[in-house]
Amino acid sequence: MREENPTPLRLICLVKFVPDMDGFSYDYEQEKLQRDHIRMIANPDDAAAIAFALEVKQRQPSTHIEIVTMAPRSVQPHMMDLLRLKIDAGTMITDPVFAGSDTYATTTILKKFLDNRSYDCILTGTRSLDGATSHVPAQLAEALGLDHMQDITKIDLQRFNRQRAVFQVEDEFDITTYEMAMPGILSLTQSSGYKLPYIAYEDFNRDVSDKLTLLSNRKLQCSPSEIGLDGSLTQVVKTFTTEHQKRTRKVIHTDEDGMDYVYSFLRKRGYV
Repeated sequence: MREENPTPLRLICLVKFVPDMDGFSYDYEQEKLQRDHIRMIANPDDAAAIAFALEVKQRQPSTHIEIVTMAPRSVQPHMMDLLRLKIDAGTMITDPVFAGSDTYATTTILKKFLDNRSYDCILTGTRSLDGATSHVPAQLAEALGLDHMQDITKIDLQRFNRQRAVFQVEDEFDITTYEMAMPGILSLTQSSGYKLPYIAYEDFNRDVSDKLTLLSNRKLQCSPSEIGLDGSLTQVVKTFTTEHQKRTRKVIHTDEDGMDYVYSFLRKRGYV
């Protein structure tokens, strides 16, 4: 029997659309990725956070889910696809003056938006494919005065409500269970296994434009000195392309020589 929550949960999911790693371009003069003319996808960690929110809504149908992104208008079709799932509302924070914002300026913009929003929990991914710094969720928690945890691999649905969340964080050594008072910011990872459902066939072309709000800086009223390149405190000293080393492949057979090789390999690295 499902528990009835007298006050609907309000979840805000922050999603970043990142370049498809099969092809992207970089502006070396401006020190930023060119996002306007490349294929974008929902960041996998962020997609896991949205997928978890949908599981909450399946258990508690009154749950209100809003997805929020800061992105150029070119990603609007991707937002529409997410809104064709059981998501109640979406907001695109989009304005050319935001271009070039680093994680600090991005946090400033998102805080300005969230200051006027009601929520019980903010769900995010831990890292993004195009940066992997994990700065924004932690900085946002600090700016909003909220508790935050990252690298979450599982959230207990039965112990997730307006008062608290119980979840697991896994590292290379342990799996640790935490309990956090809500509201707070929970950052999941792709390894959590939460997967976005497919869009129902009958919803492929459903008009969801009434669910989407486009928000410019005219509404947010961020100072020009706080956003874009002017508001970005990160100083890029140098950019370079990673050079990958070619590794040799060795096939080990399940015979005496193979076992001796594996044992020697593990012993050299201190595992045995």
